[in-house]
Amino acid sequence: MYDVVIVVALLLVAASATAAVAQRDPARQALVLSFLGVLLASLFTVLQAPDVGLSQLAVGSALTPLLIMLSVRKIRRRGRSKEDAR
Repeated sequence: MYDVVIVVALLLVAASATAAVAQRDPARQALVLSFLGVLLASLFTVLQAPDVGLSQLAVGSALTPLLIMLSVRKIRRRGRSKEDAR
């Protein structure tokens, strides 16, 4: 039973990583990346590494997608302001 949980978690991680790569919009990529971080945190917890899981939960599912979203927002604003100046 324990092996089944690990295999399912690995398959979900692989599927969400593929989905993150397949997205073209950076904002959607950040959302899928956040979901991937949660799945990785659960995988680490299943593999009996709760300290790594907590770190992954904080960094991979919250901090990194937030920084990506803020960067995308700033780039889009900069592009709009340059178009308005023309």
